[in-house]
Amino acid sequence: MMNPADRRILLETRRQFFARGSSSVGALALASLMNADEARPVLPHFPGKAKRAIYLHMVGGPSQLDLYDYKPQLKEWYDKDLPETIRNGQRLTTMTSGQSRFPIAPSIFKFAQHGPGGAWISELLPNTARMAGDMCIIRTMNTEAINHEPAITFMQSGSMIAGKPCMGAWIAYGLGSMNQDLPSFVVLNASHTHPKAGVQAISARLWSAGFLSARYSGVALRAGGDPVLYINNPDGVDRGVRRRMLDALGELNQIQYETNQDPETQARIAQYEMAFRMQSSVPELTDLSKEPTSVFNLYGEEARTGGSFANSVLMARRLIERGVRFVQVYQRGWDQHNLLPETLAAQCKDVDRACYALVQDLKSRGMLEDTIVLWGGEFGRTVYSQGKLTADNYGRDHHPRCFSMWMAGGGVRGGTVHGETDDFSYNIVKDPVHIRDLQATILRQFGIDHERFTYRYQGLDQRLTGVEPARVISRLIS
Repeated sequence: MMNPADRRILLETRRQFFARGSSSVGALALASLMNADEARPVLPHFPGKAKRAIYLHMVGGPSQLDLYDYKPQLKEWYDKDLPETIRNGQRLTTMTSGQSRFPIAPSIFKFAQHGPGGAWISELLPNTARMAGDMCIIRTMNTEAINHEPAITFMQSGSMIAGKPCMGAWIAYGLGSMNQDLPSFVVLNASHTHPKAGVQAISARLWSAGFLSARYSGVALRAGGDPVLYINNPDGVDRGVRRRMLDALGELNQIQYETNQDPETQARIAQYEMAFRMQSSVPELTDLSKEPTSVFNLYGEEARTGGSFANSVLMARRLIERGVRFVQVYQRGWDQHNLLPETLAAQCKDVDRACYALVQDLKSRGMLEDTIVLWGGEFGRTVYSQGKLTADNYGRDHHPRCFSMWMAGGGVRGGTVHGETDDFSYNIVKDPVHIRDLQATILRQFGIDHERFTYRYQGLDQRLTGVEPARVISRLIS
């Protein structure tokens, strides 16, 4: 029969071994496992101009050619093939790689110049155009990802491989909370109105904390029913009973933590306590009845409808006003492989007034100067049409080589346009901005050096911008 002591050693888990280990190797291994709060970097590295961010992600890839990258000379190229010298063997998606030709589709929408920088903005965005003086439009964003799943993951987390923390989680981890009754990172999913809009699936992995503690994951607020699942007490359970239950559960979790030294046990305790505090804070947050009429005159009456984009950005303002660090708003429906003129117009109508209202609202409250507002998708769209091209209808495929985004507030240089693309909005000819560069620049505005902001995991000093070169784009910031 096996000796009981030998049997205990064979059945012992890795974590138990490290927990009892008294040798230097055991102690070092335990320290590497316990990336708890005491190992957090001292931040900010230097004074930052931003304290908060609202990231408006248009899921699917808005067409830069129809919104911000004006190419009037393309009218002469209507229905002509894109020159091979421009495409230059670029990788294509399977949706257009089999096409016999690549007919150029000029935008059917009118453009005009706006703001001190003379930014060309589409007629689809009349309200956005009014705030051109507040915006920095980046026309030379680029990525290596050509399909939605890796492209959105790359934009959110700095990696095309799922499992890394997203930007909101990194900032929540690094800078912590400004309100103990609300999460540092909140996610809102806005609806779209056009039934034919191309919709991409998204999931909670996009607002995951990855290898960071789960306490830094985004908390998704719902438009219908309880804003947070299970936030309300069941029938027959009052707040006092809930408090006593959490106290007892906390004691049990503390015993477990002392036994196995798993930092996620502490995260679980913190999440239970946050949920208890949110039972009071969230109902007040989501109650718009005290917002003055002037607010709905600004955002539009649709802001009263839960889940609409206008309602979501108004909620984003209320969240950061109450101390939330990072708010992520997703709106799907921007994947225009066909029916682009019809569906793109509807998408723009959903967001145009609300984006303008958000920036003006923040400005009027003195919050824009330390709040970054970021708008954009995961890649752009091709100059050539996917499928049949007619004078008033076309579609566009995915295009990672160049696309447009804009930023405002938080020390961003407003009234500017950054970068130039070629005559076909296909390649960058001046001032490229990679996704990693954008992430490094945003961290810089929070007072964070992206190269020094790391987290030890699996033997590596992980960071949002990864190991490949990334640089702060100084011309985007003031």
